[in-house]
Amino acid sequence: MTPAQHTDPALSDSAAATIAGLRARPRRTVLAVPGSSVKMIDKARGLPVDEVFLDLEDAVAGPAKEQARENVVDALTTGRFAAPTVVVRVNAWDTEYTVRDVTEVVGRAGAHVDALLLPKARSAAEVRALDLVLTQVEKSAGLPVGHIGIEPQIEDALGLTHIDEIATASPRVLTLVFGPADFMASIGMRTLTVGEQPEGYAPGDAYHHVLLSILVSARAHGLQAIDGPFLKVRDVEGFTRAAARTAALGFDGKWVLHPAQVDAGNEVFSPRQDEFDKAEGILAAYAHSTSAEGGARGALMFGDEMLDEASRKMALVVSARGRAAGMTTSGAQETDPSGSATEGPN
Repeated sequence: MTPAQHTDPALSDSAAATIAGLRARPRRTVLAVPGSSVKMIDKARGLPVDEVFLDLEDAVAGPAKEQARENVVDALTTGRFAAPTVVVRVNAWDTEYTVRDVTEVVGRAGAHVDALLLPKARSAAEVRALDLVLTQVEKSAGLPVGHIGIEPQIEDALGLTHIDEIATASPRVLTLVFGPADFMASIGMRTLTVGEQPEGYAPGDAYHHVLLSILVSARAHGLQAIDGPFLKVRDVEGFTRAAARTAALGFDGKWVLHPAQVDAGNEVFSPRQDEFDKAEGILAAYAHSTSAEGGARGALMFGDEMLDEASRKMALVVSARGRAAGMTTSGAQETDPSGSATEGPN
């Protein structure tokens, strides 16, 4: 889905355009890569994911933080990634590492960074603080101010409580990201398996309220919503099942931790071919029906369905996601506007 336009007078026209472009990029699969592992960084370069983030936080032990920063700077400045969007996850504000993460990575390699992922975001103040530090480092490094985005990660009950304030804390905010493991711990959920339903919770989805809260806030403020990881990396069926739940809600994508999850994630968060074909057919039929040539009708029949403006908006979502994924119509769906649409009842 292409998120709504979101601009702020505090950004220059150039920065606002850059941020809007970053918000609109597909994020079906977001690959997490430990900054401490040069081998894993090198392997990640060629994987067909939409976004890759180099992690300086939970995937890196304290004694390895400094070397991980060096690895990340080197990775950003000496080679390219197949992923069109490259992000760095800095450490949370409750550690002693955050400012150095920003000054070292952005100060030395900021031209190759699209956004910073802020873990354990609990308040708007934390997002604004990152924005302020980013601005100073951009100026010091001679980088365009405001061109690097921020992706806050909601990982505890307090962050979820303040989610709307977090979403609107900075014009740099691109997405809202769910961090399930820390969140599960923060509310005392009785499970040790991240991504699966807790034993004893049936029927239903134990994460539904959290996921829908993140999604609604993201959509209200023109942002993307990204689901967190499924830790059983070799259980592709389990990953697909979990991804399908959030995709059905309307999430834009999900973290992947292993190459085995990439193809499944890209498929789940792209429309099926028949869905895309139908959406394109609806848009063509509706455009014809509402034109002077088509009789300027706002309601029409498409096959055995009655369509109106709301139907067009739903079709636009599917069409935008399919086009972002590089899809084209197969020809299986009838898309001739004059043949697909008939006048609806008065």
